[in-house]
Amino acid sequence: MTDYAKKRLVLGVTGGVAAYKAAELTRLLVKNDIDVQVVMTEAARHFVAPATFQALSGRPVLSDLWDGQGGNGMAHIEATRGADAVLIAPASADFLAKLAHGAADDLLSALCLARACPMLVAPAMNREMWDYPATQRNVTQLKRDGVTILGPASGPQACGETGMGRMVEPETLVEDVESFWHPKLLQGQRVLVTAGPTFEAIDAVRGITNLSSGRMGYAVARAAIEAGAEVTLISGPTCLTPPAAAKTLSVTSAQEMLEAVNNEIPGCDIFISVAAVADYYVLNPSEQKIKKDAHIFTLELAPNPDIVANVMNLPNPPFCVGFAAESENLYEFAETKRRRKNLPLLAANLVQDAIGHEDNELILFDDDGAHPLPRAPKIVLARQLIERVAKLYQKGKG
Repeated sequence: MTDYAKKRLVLGVTGGVAAYKAAELTRLLVKNDIDVQVVMTEAARHFVAPATFQALSGRPVLSDLWDGQGGNGMAHIEATRGADAVLIAPASADFLAKLAHGAADDLLSALCLARACPMLVAPAMNREMWDYPATQRNVTQLKRDGVTILGPASGPQACGETGMGRMVEPETLVEDVESFWHPKLLQGQRVLVTAGPTFEAIDAVRGITNLSSGRMGYAVARAAIEAGAEVTLISGPTCLTPPAAAKTLSVTSAQEMLEAVNNEIPGCDIFISVAAVADYYVLNPSEQKIKKDAHIFTLELAPNPDIVANVMNLPNPPFCVGFAAESENLYEFAETKRRRKNLPLLAANLVQDAIGHEDNELILFDDDGAHPLPRAPKIVLARQLIERVAKLYQKGKG
């Protein structure tokens, strides 16, 4: 999150087994350059020691409404002043009831009433407690009060049962918090993103692929979600975890990716083709493993379909964004590709600067010329790209 001002978050931890996840959540938030002030309920202290959160956040943990060490003795007022949001994770059934009815009998519930910033809650409880009518009424009331509810998720629970009520995983909560803070430049738009390499089979175990990690495409999908878009991610083979809010479709070959794109493109507003699609496929792949011998082995290759060109040739194509990875003459080759495919926007980079790295440099090409983006983490570049996409998309609609 180095592309905008450092955010300050008050993290409230309530009593429940999921409190141990709040420690990992704190670590990830701090890693993402978010200033975290942890506030614990008395019940939470029975599950995780405050010293854990102090070590991870670098700040003393607040928990006592009557502790006068914080200047004027009004921690329930001062804790949220200057904060960008309050996140309660985990939020127990009891604490949801307090919030819904305005109870303020401890420090955390009092500061929630006295806050001057938005609030998000991540419920965590047994499935029966979550389904109980009173809990559902409380959640409904909190939504009416403008509170953002994150989760819960479904799965195995500490009690041995399985169902809805698990706290959303820390990695996803970090994404949710960061998304909450970003301007919703693409609110209500449907965005389709392709990412990763493709794999063209030679035989049962071998194939033609490339060195694309998929990181840039996954970052673009995440940035589009942060901007408020409904995102579908079509991904070739990668080891990455897709954004939780994206509809993700896994494919292997270029032909499978084309079919998936054709299925998802109707109703799509913006198509961003980040995937490194193989230019060729093997005409006669073997269903069995080809045995090694002393002879020269020849493959017969045929060109794969151009997915971006296919989309651009539709009667009413969406706003299309292409990607180009070149090894030389970047400006010349990228702009030539953009004009040949009639793309309103193309992002380009040198392969030697991008492959295998978690950061990158991009140059955006459009009708106004070339716009270099300095080297930065790929998520930062993805956010800058989405800002440009939103600007050009709205300009085209106007």
